[in-house]
Amino acid sequence: QVQLVESGGGLVQAGGSLRLSCAVSGRTYSSYAMGWFRQAPGKEREFVAAISATGGSTYYTNSVKGRFTISRENAKNTTYLQMNSLKPEDTAVYYCVAAAFRRYGSREESDYDYWGQGTQVTVSS
Repeated sequence: QVQLVESGGGLVQAGGSLRLSCAVSGRTYSSYAMGWFRQAPGKEREFVAAISATGGSTYYTNSVKGRFTISRENAKNTTYLQMNSLKPEDTAVYYCVAAAFRRYGSREESDYDYWGQGTQVTVSS
């Protein structure tokens, strides 16, 4: 069973930074496209960022472009989301996701096979 374990969430002031980490079990991590979604209270879950299995391609939702960076270290079975210039609107539960045996991630929840438990990110004004 593939498990995703997230860490790095917390409380920061607007303009601050956080780095989320997602550690993935198993030997097939390098075959997974990875991504991050988030969900704020009262809102639908939304796509944040994705990275290809090789790490060679990334893409982001417009609201985080230029502020967030997704990366991965396949040797460590870990995906990261570096979050800079945080805004109160970024407050949400952030979920790490994995798409098994896909080269590229996507914006669609249905394309992902495994989900982390979520980690809370709170940005104060």
